[in-house]
Amino acid sequence: MFALARPIRVVLAVALLFAGTLPSVASDEDNERAPNFRARTMDGQSFNNASVKGKVVLLQFWTTWCPVCKSEEHLLDAIDKEFAPRGLIVLAIDVGEGKKTVKKYLQEHPRTVRIVLNDDTNLAAMYAADAYPVYVVIDREGNIAATQRGGGGEGALRGLLASAGLETDYQSKP
Repeated sequence: MFALARPIRVVLAVALLFAGTLPSVASDEDNERAPNFRARTMDGQSFNNASVKGKVVLLQFWTTWCPVCKSEEHLLDAIDKEFAPRGLIVLAIDVGEGKKTVKKYLQEHPRTVRIVLNDDTNLAAMYAADAYPVYVVIDREGNIAATQRGGGGEGALRGLLASAGLETDYQSKP
């Protein structure tokens, strides 16, 4: 009896360990209103609920030390480029790091999305961004369409956009 209990505990421990690394996606069926926010990008652009009305907004909460965030940067940049003409605004909010750290990182890893520092927004606290990356999609009516905690690749990001009405032609590869 005790010999069997140990392997079960090991399997459970490993399962719990990996469960924290898998993406968690939630679709807001009730279309909860996005909270009032303000954000200023590193290049001085200002955004708030009124300025993004009629647009789909994809928020990415990230850090320079997050390996999953780094691996998805190019995906987010490509999605921004592809969907900006269709009304997508991508804001990548760095959480908990100073301007100097982020600037140095961006010199070595340039990004095309709009970068917002935590000091220049109230968004991270509103969405309880305490593990990274966290993605939040706000639809054209200003409602939270979906959230995702953790990375999920291109298919997951496009699925988030689809939940806000931005359909994609993405075909997942087997």
